[in-house]
Parts: sequence; C-alpha cells; structure tokens
Amino acid sequence: MTAQLVRRERGAARNVAAMIDLHCHVLPGIDDGPDTIEGSVAFARAALGAGMRQLVATPHVSTRYPNDAATIARVRDALQKRLAEEDIALELLSGAEIALTRLPDVPAEELSRLGLGGGPWLLIECPFLPALGGLEQILLGIARRGHRVMLAHPERCPTFQRDPRMLARLVDGGIATSITAGSLTGQFGESVRAFALELVLAELVHNVTSDAHDPVRRPPSVLAELERAGLAPLAGWLTEDVPSAILRGEDVPARPPVALPVL
Repeated sequence: MTAQLVRRERGAARNVAAMIDLHCHVLPGIDDGPDTIEGSVAFARAALGAGMRQLVATPHVSTRYPNDAATIARVRDALQKRLAEEDIALELLSGAEIALTRLPDVPAEELSRLGLGGGPWLLIECPFLPALGGLEQILLGIARRGHRVMLAHPERCPTFQRDPRMLARLVDGGIATSITAGSLTGQFGESVRAFALELVLAELVHNVTSDAHDPVRRPPSVLAELERAGLAPLAGWLTEDVPSAILRGEDVPARPPVALPVL
C-alpha cells in the first residue's frame, strides 16, 4: 500500500452539503451516547450544523449493551418525534454497531433487523483486542450467511494494523470499510492517523463517519476532518454516494479518480 496507488484528479471537488452519517450514537440512554433526550437533541442540532441530512443511529449491540432491534426502533421513533417538535430537519434511521462477540447469540431474523437503515448491510465493530484469532474466518462466515458486511473503524483494530493484507483480502471478498473521521486528524493517535490515510490511499476505505457520541467531546463532524486531511475531493463519494447505496442495499459504487495527498 503505497502512494503509487494515488489516482489523478478529474475535475474539482464536489460541494458536500447533505451528508449521511452511517455510524453514530445519537439515541439516548441505551449505550455510551447521550444519557438524555435533551442531549440527543443537542447532538442532532450539531449534526445538522455540520451538514448532515440523515443519521443512522447505530447503538452498540454488545455484552455491555444488549440492545435489540425493537428497542432501537422504539427509541429512534421517540427521538424523531422530538426532533420534529423542535423543528430540526434531520432524518433518523435505525441500525446497530454489532460486536463480534454477540454474533453467535443473535438469531438470524434478529440480525437481519439490525441492518443499516433496515437493509442487508450490517455494521460490525472491529475489535480493539491486541490479538484475536479467526477474525477473517468469522467475517467471511457472516457474508456467507447472506449478509453484507461493513466494518466499523478498522483503522483502530490492532489485528488489521499488524496485518493490513487481511483487510485487503476481506475487501476483495466484498466486505466494505468505514473509518472514523477523527482518525484522519489524530484524535486516536498518530499511528492510527497514518494507518487510516494509508488505507485511504490503498483504496481500502469506502465510507467515513463521525462515530459521534455527544455534541462536544466526540461531535458529529466529518467534512471538517476530511478537509484537514486533504481528502475533500473524495467527500461526496465517502459521505453521500456510498452511504446512499448502502441504505438502498446496493453494492458500493466505484471510487472516483481523484488526486490525494502523498503520505
């Protein structure tokens, strides 16, 4: 994965003003996002101000946060109603960030109901464990069961940091990746920043999300980070084209040829 994979730019960068955030923790009281609905309203206002038009609420489905599709839909509906009352023109869709450790326990029908926007794409949380055997087989096994897989924050996963070729094989097998915007600007450290940019240059990144948890410390911001990282020419593809296709249940569209900064 080198700078030789950078493509030439064709045309100016698109003006992005209607982004879709496929991964955020906006729902109140069910995971490590806002504790109250007022906090979620402040979160939504910040997202709207940052250029978002749709948020996919992806609360954790894990041992610590054993959420299910019915709970997520109920809380989403209540928050959407509150946003309408507050005249906040932001659409909320349901999804989940599913921990690998919960996958064996989730029935097939329930797993299908946890897809992003109700579609076939599952957002699977990449583990932060220093070592995890069988990761590639587990993920390919999910795909063989008929699910589409999008990996959340692979740039922060120690397994992929040690073996980026594994991630490349997964992408070749039809698995998509979604990195966190803050990773591109050093929010999670310099090594994560460098690895995230390396993955972008190697065309192993399909989407950038906020992975926001609150309106201040981890806010719903994506475009500012893309611009700081020199990735504005890809912003439209990363935050509109790909998310729209994912929510329609389609394949990831081809990445446009653009010039990007050299590491």
